[in-house]
Amino acid sequence: MQFSEHWLRSFVNPPLDSDALGHLLTMAGLEVEESVPAAPAFTGVVVARIVEAEKHPNADKLKLCKVDAGQGELLQIVCGAPNAAAGMKVPCAVVGASLPGFEIKAAKLRGVESFGMLCSARELGLSDDHGGLLELPPDAPIGQDVREFFALDDTLFTIKLTPNRSDCLSLAGVAREVAALTGQPLVMPPLDAVAPTIDDRRSIVLDAPEACARYCGRIVRGVDAKAPTPDWMKQRLQRSGLRSVSALVDVTNYVMLELGQPLHAFDNAKLSGAIHVRYPREGEEVLLLNEQTVTPAADTLLIADEARALALAGIMGGEESGITLDTVDLFLESAFFAPAAIAGRARSYGFVSDASHRFERGVDFALASPAIERATKLILEICGGAAGPVEEAVAPEHLPLRNPVRLRPARARRLLGIDLDDEAIVRLLESVHLTVRRDGDVLLVEPPSFRFDIEIEEDLIEEIARLHGYDAIPAIAPQGALAMLDRSESSRTPWDVRRRLAGRGYQEVVNYAFVEEAWERDFCANETPIRLANPIASQMSVMRSSLIPGLAANLVANRKRQQARVRVFEIGRCFERKADGEPVAGFHQPLRIAALAAGLALPEQWGSASRSIDFFDVKGDLEALFAPRALRFEPVSHPALHPGRAATVLTGERRIGVVGEIHPVWVQRYELGSAPAVFEAELDAALAAELPAYREISKLPAVTRDIALVVEQTVPVARVLDVMNEVAASIVKGIELFDVYHGKGIDPEKKSLAFRVLMQDTQRTLEDAEVDSAVEAIVRHAETSLGARLRG
Repeated sequence: MQFSEHWLRSFVNPPLDSDALGHLLTMAGLEVEESVPAAPAFTGVVVARIVEAEKHPNADKLKLCKVDAGQGELLQIVCGAPNAAAGMKVPCAVVGASLPGFEIKAAKLRGVESFGMLCSARELGLSDDHGGLLELPPDAPIGQDVREFFALDDTLFTIKLTPNRSDCLSLAGVAREVAALTGQPLVMPPLDAVAPTIDDRRSIVLDAPEACARYCGRIVRGVDAKAPTPDWMKQRLQRSGLRSVSALVDVTNYVMLELGQPLHAFDNAKLSGAIHVRYPREGEEVLLLNEQTVTPAADTLLIADEARALALAGIMGGEESGITLDTVDLFLESAFFAPAAIAGRARSYGFVSDASHRFERGVDFALASPAIERATKLILEICGGAAGPVEEAVAPEHLPLRNPVRLRPARARRLLGIDLDDEAIVRLLESVHLTVRRDGDVLLVEPPSFRFDIEIEEDLIEEIARLHGYDAIPAIAPQGALAMLDRSESSRTPWDVRRRLAGRGYQEVVNYAFVEEAWERDFCANETPIRLANPIASQMSVMRSSLIPGLAANLVANRKRQQARVRVFEIGRCFERKADGEPVAGFHQPLRIAALAAGLALPEQWGSASRSIDFFDVKGDLEALFAPRALRFEPVSHPALHPGRAATVLTGERRIGVVGEIHPVWVQRYELGSAPAVFEAELDAALAAELPAYREISKLPAVTRDIALVVEQTVPVARVLDVMNEVAASIVKGIELFDVYHGKGIDPEKKSLAFRVLMQDTQRTLEDAEVDSAVEAIVRHAETSLGARLRG
């Protein structure tokens, strides 16, 4: 909405300059989108009268004028305007004047001296009209500064309103806000009733009272539609972005801008019978003022008489019933249309009008009668005529309700963080015409008819903050005591786990928790997966019970894009049904971590020979993830894994996951290329960490002994290590396998395992006798427990 600062100050005149006034409006929620001067800066231009206008002696298209500019003597000015004539009053830029883009100096034009310039509107920057001199009214005082005469030291504000503040789509509405914010007196235009001088009236019928609950109409006879619009009204309209059309149209537009109530004037001679506010009949058409013929939709409200539709209610009038310069009698309309009945209708026909913009946001339902009185008074003053009584049709049960809203001052203070006593809150609310009364510790606030946005307590709290001033609310920095958070040394975070795997060349992926049913059947042997009631896609119909199928799908996607070496991991939830015997029915949702590696063990390079990833590479990554805790592995049968290359993972006696190569059947079916290796483990087991324990570093030399034991092929290495560690002396610091041998000299049913035993003490150098004794104890216990023999 655009308006003139001078016009606003006729309602309320706070002691603020234009910039401060704009800031005040913005901080009150009426955002000033733009503020520009009403005219470009210029000086030295005064009202002058052309005394003589004769042909230039040396040019056919120029005139030699004698001009009275109020300086005591006539000025000789050469002018090329075609309309320059004796007796005209025009703007005159005297010598020394500054105009937009140039300055005025004494000059010679075709041999004749010229002391100034007579100006067009374009040369003053007032409009683009340069067809001739700007003609001023006959009563314009000679010598008066043109800026003062036209009140050009004005600012045009454009405010950007939120849809809930329709009450500020008028000068009166904005003025109410400024008066409330500054405490200055508010001077409203006179809204006294115009006494009827004729008894002519036209009856009104509300056929759709739920859409139009109030309609006022008045006949005014004997108007002079050709009467000129007063300059002050033209100026205010133009500075609000509306052009002057005719006096009758200008009055309706002026009252709409002034009070916020759209009005419409019909040519009374073109009306037939009563006015009806109704919905359209089938096939009915309306020719609008914009020369557009529309067939109204069934939900578009119409203004009609007994014969035909006259206008789209609250949107635009009709061409066939509109006023013209020949209109003598008019019917003036002022109504309240429910916002829901108008919203969106104009846009559906491809245009928006000033009336629809206001009605669809909400117009004061008590304003129809005062607005028609104000418009009638202006029409009579400008165009003459005689007014009949105001005919009003109203359906009170369909008018908006303004129920009191309960406000708890204590809650307002708590939410806003400002210490306002109850009296201050009451003063703020009453300053914007809200009626406040007490009910114990609660305030009952009744909004006025023009406030559509006050419905709940939060609306009032926002109003208090707005009126108090957002910039007056202290900006208190948040305070809080900082404390060092405890972090257990016996646990890790998921980010620690992620960093460990990323450090070994894996990249994290995030897959959907709902997967294909075939994946559950093939990789998990799950014939009864948890089905989704409303899957987003047919291939995402069940919940996953393992992370391995999703990683296999990631491998497939990478293979299709020629990525030969893939290392991915995921942390996510899996979903399993609870067993029948469990106390609470439902689902388990364990968090797990899984990783998959495929392709070459190392990126192709000159430093090492190329080889494909295998079971032991991924097993090593898994052990590194859990280090320094030692894991144990036992053979296992798993539906996703190779029968001879799969193991269950244990920490102590707890089974926490599996590791192995993908089953050859699934490698072929899902086109995985070379068999990838995977592991999957419970995340909480990976997050557990051993407490760090200090161990003294020995400065004394260590002793190593190699032991080769022959055992049955079926005996796992882990079992051999457990047996050896059971009897290891305190000087034994570690036992590691470094060779496995099958072949010549060894029974085919057996294997040779070579172990290196590291022994050391922190206080003394070991003697051969105690080293030999420790080794002998280990060998003897292995022979007894496992049937092993020392290889010669």
